Amino acid sequence: MLEATEVKKAMCFFCKPRCIVNVHVRDGHLVKLDPPAMKMCTRWKTAGEWFYHPDRLKFPMKRAGEKGEGKWEQISWDQALDEIAAKLQQIKDNNGAEAVGVTGGTSRTYEELNSRFLNLFGSPNQTNQGYICHGNSAVVATMTYGWWPYWMSTEKLDKTKCVMLIGREPKPSHQTVWQGIVKAKQRGAKLIVVDPRRESAASAANIWLQLRPGTDAALLLSMMQVIIEEELYDKEFVQNWCHGFDELAERVREYPPEKAEEITWVPSDQIRAAARMFATNLPSCAIEGMGVAHQPNTLQALHAKHLLSAIVGNVDVEGGEELLGPAPFITEHEIEMPEALPVEQRPKMLGADRYKLYTWPGYEMIQTNVERVWGKRCDMYGYTCLASSPALYRAIAYGTPYPVKGLITLSSNPMITVGNVKLVYEALKKLDLYVVVDYFPTPSAALADYVLPAASWLERDFLFNYHNTTPVMKAGEAALPAVMPGEYDRRTDFDFWRGLGIRLGQEEHWAWETAEEYYDYRLEPLGFTFRDLVEMGGWAPEEYKSRKYLETGFGTPTGKVELYSTVLEELGYDPLPRYIEPPESPISTPEIAEEYPLILITGGRFLPFFHSELRQIDTLRKRHPYPITQIHPDTAKNLGIEEGDWVWIESPRGRVMQKCKYFEGIDPRVVHAQHGWWYPELPGEEPWLHGAWISNINVLTYDDLDLCDAALGCWPLKTLQCKVYKVKTYGPSSPPVL
Repeated sequence: MLEATEVKKAMCFFCKPRCIVNVHVRDGHLVKLDPPAMKMCTRWKTAGEWFYHPDRLKFPMKRAGEKGEGKWEQISWDQALDEIAAKLQQIKDNNGAEAVGVTGGTSRTYEELNSRFLNLFGSPNQTNQGYICHGNSAVVATMTYGWWPYWMSTEKLDKTKCVMLIGREPKPSHQTVWQGIVKAKQRGAKLIVVDPRRESAASAANIWLQLRPGTDAALLLSMMQVIIEEELYDKEFVQNWCHGFDELAERVREYPPEKAEEITWVPSDQIRAAARMFATNLPSCAIEGMGVAHQPNTLQALHAKHLLSAIVGNVDVEGGEELLGPAPFITEHEIEMPEALPVEQRPKMLGADRYKLYTWPGYEMIQTNVERVWGKRCDMYGYTCLASSPALYRAIAYGTPYPVKGLITLSSNPMITVGNVKLVYEALKKLDLYVVVDYFPTPSAALADYVLPAASWLERDFLFNYHNTTPVMKAGEAALPAVMPGEYDRRTDFDFWRGLGIRLGQEEHWAWETAEEYYDYRLEPLGFTFRDLVEMGGWAPEEYKSRKYLETGFGTPTGKVELYSTVLEELGYDPLPRYIEPPESPISTPEIAEEYPLILITGGRFLPFFHSELRQIDTLRKRHPYPITQIHPDTAKNLGIEEGDWVWIESPRGRVMQKCKYFEGIDPRVVHAQHGWWYPELPGEEPWLHGAWISNINVLTYDDLDLCDAALGCWPLKTLQCKVYKVKTYGPSSPPVL
């Protein structure tokens, strides 16, 4: 006799908004899902196909042949954890704790648990995509304001009168943000979009600023020049609550709109119009995206963006750059236990000697002042601070500045999603221990020593808040069992880290036996439990109190918004934003541009996939079977390329193939290639690695340490030179092969 159907409230991980989905379950099996509140996304509809996919990882696997040979032995979780813990201890004994690193993905796991384990273990070398995601924005904002005005507080869009999107296309990436912008537009709010491509947001904009990729800083500095010259800034706020206005005013004089037009390709009259619109429709807010994060001069653009908001008085006001303050629960930072990392280990963080703002030196300077004002440190990005990803892979591959021998990857796929994939491949092949925890076999997992099956959002409880910057909590419960005897045995990252920690002498710091107990501990100050929160549907403060700085000041060294950054000055960087030409461009490297005349940008989000995920889901692949490169029709026709042709995209680093799509919303001098592409249907063993070399745009990118952002360490994905030409071997409908 079948059990009655019950309804569970799970939290979908298929994209950023983390929708709560009602999951109907009978006898431990999925029956159906109700549509979530976010109806624009269709990925949730494939949850059953995804969950029951035959390629889902089911049991822990241990390599039984050479790396990449594709031979595996099924083992138990206890055996896997025992052996991994023993190998980690051996690496620590022989090479030091710093010889172990951890890489993560996009909010599929609890980074604070990664940090807790590593801090207790003694390694400073955790890294993830924060360098090319919102981590860099969090650092610069907290440096400038003393807190991070997290952009996913979409409630502020109800009060905003002008939104400026800088390198962000929210419709395919953050649908809740897009819905908020649409509603704001309907009630009369203005929309400015800064983007090289005319996608949905640019098409809906009052002003679209189609800039040359990588020139955002020059554009924003020029907008500030107009605002200051025309006295459109908030004089009272600037005088009382900003440090370094005179120095900023002097700097922006170098960027009048006519000069900025030469740099950015944006007409000077459009720059003036956008500056006036942003400064006179208050409160306004600027929401930047990956278009800014993926640059080698990210600091300059982010610093300018935050200063633009500051001089018009948009800081800590409803509808502007809202600073919500510390969360009244146990934050991720408090879970991380950064104090457990020995002081002598901190300088060993890879990249800390050169990218001082995003690593230990800058982190300590920033957080000391935040704590002075707020009483808590700001969880700027859900983890303490990050080792440099390019530096980590060089330490693995070449042993400089010291060897890294062990690496753990959770819900991430560095062979596809990290720049300079040839270096990543070389590094992963050299590791003494490589552990991958994921949902499916991936090109990265193919090179691992142990592959462990991760519990998905349908199989796990999950507590989610937008870090400590936005004290809003949501909870989703496990709808389906993570363990089905004889069928599969999957575990959460909590189980993984706790299991390793206990085996490595960290027992006293992992007192919670279950994830639910851990969540209850974090929620205890609020007076309710994880199960209570599931039933409540979420929790948020009753109201937002604006202009808190009138009582507390700002959490910066001067107690003011730092237009002139004393933090940057002390770390040895320019304290004011400026424009820096990308290291590879028609201007800085004309000899490269002669052979590779087109500017290549990549990393733009697109439906129905999420980064490198979901390629094995037939329903979604039928909608989008192959990777797409957007090329202006005039450019393509001049190159003898028809729409739908397979084309080679080639940079000085290599070449990959994608399909041409005519796109008039891009400058003829620019092409956009999709990221995250691999082919799960192709064999996993070498040399195939699930097609990691065929269409993966990171074959073309670079991450030279000297060419990354000098303070933040971000590597370029938007400012590359390339050439495009037709693939002769394959017809328009043929699948790519090696």
